[in-house]
Amino acid sequence: MQLPELYRVRQRFAAHSIADMPAAVRARFAEFDPGGKVKPGQSVAVAVASRGTHDLRELVVATVQCLQEMGLRPHIIPAMGSHGGGTAEGQLAVLRGLGISEQTTGVPLRASMEVRCLGELDSGAKVFFAEDALAADHLVVINRVKPHTAFRAPVESGLCKILAVGLGRQVGASNMHRYDLAKTIVPAAELILSKVAVLCGLAVTENGRGGSEHLVLARPEEFVETDRRLLEEAWRLFPRLPVERLDLLIVERMGKDVSGAGMDPNVIGFWRREGGERSPDYKVVVVLDLTPASHGNATGMGMADLTTRRFIAQVDFEATYLNALTSRIFRAARQPLVVEDDRRAVEAALSAVPDSLEARVGRILDTGNLETFWVSRPVLAELRGRQGIEIDPAPLALEFDRRGRLKPFPS
Repeated sequence: MQLPELYRVRQRFAAHSIADMPAAVRARFAEFDPGGKVKPGQSVAVAVASRGTHDLRELVVATVQCLQEMGLRPHIIPAMGSHGGGTAEGQLAVLRGLGISEQTTGVPLRASMEVRCLGELDSGAKVFFAEDALAADHLVVINRVKPHTAFRAPVESGLCKILAVGLGRQVGASNMHRYDLAKTIVPAAELILSKVAVLCGLAVTENGRGGSEHLVLARPEEFVETDRRLLEEAWRLFPRLPVERLDLLIVERMGKDVSGAGMDPNVIGFWRREGGERSPDYKVVVVLDLTPASHGNATGMGMADLTTRRFIAQVDFEATYLNALTSRIFRAARQPLVVEDDRRAVEAALSAVPDSLEARVGRILDTGNLETFWVSRPVLAELRGRQGIEIDPAPLALEFDRRGRLKPFPS
């Protein structure tokens, strides 16, 4: 089969990335008055989520240092629901894979899947919370505020979600997903905040370039409003492909460090996860690889139409199915059609197009890296002349190595 050539496209995102995250963290803590809550020698658990956040290691390390300067004894705990296979060892492995370790932070990492029920919401949802977080004198939570991949609400992913879902561990996350997250996250977080010694939360937003755009240190009473305000900002900054229709989208890799959904449905089409209007309408999505930081969790592969044997060989089905069972989005763990290699995947995707050389094709590294992408010639006409779009006129051939793997394009 003849394959279309692709052209490199760059889109300029409005962005003002934080240049020095440690300095930004120190500045926020310098303005923070704990109001007599803190006594020297007290313990503080620093809860860290599994989401891939651009400056996560620097953010966590600087937070630990600031807490130590306040006279506290910090340690780090995971706040990631059922991720890491739903085990303490697996969640510690996820943290270390994100650069959060005893060596990088200088403090202990502790994990347990034990939880306690703190109460019940009007909806009937029980609110479970991590025992190791309750055992500390204080709790600090760190999370990125971003659009959720499965629902729409004034508060989606952020500080409230890390309390209500992430720190509920597997039991709590599973229970929360039995109810409407859009309606339960805030009431659950408010119940937790009324009963747990939360010192503060650090919320960060990211821009289209993948850098950290805003950092807010919020007091417990500010969590809900901080999440609301930063979610609006996150939507403004959210990167998308400026193309509404494709015959084929090639996604080089997916993973939990890219998006909680593996591939962000806000990029490839929310309908692929939740149904509804096909916008954008990418008829076939091919995913080629799974990131190492996913630790085999391939949640989201069900949104792809085709994949490769090497992708499937990396999947930890037990961890993937546990994630899907916990979230109750079963189709996220469905297996796409599996073919031998990248070449066969691309050719199979284009087999339904009458003229493969005229196919509307896009290629991205992953759904979190969209500043540079590649498209075939029929797509170029609608991109030319757009503000913030730069097109390289030199065509690039889709080339494969002897194993049938797609060769990388120069960035």
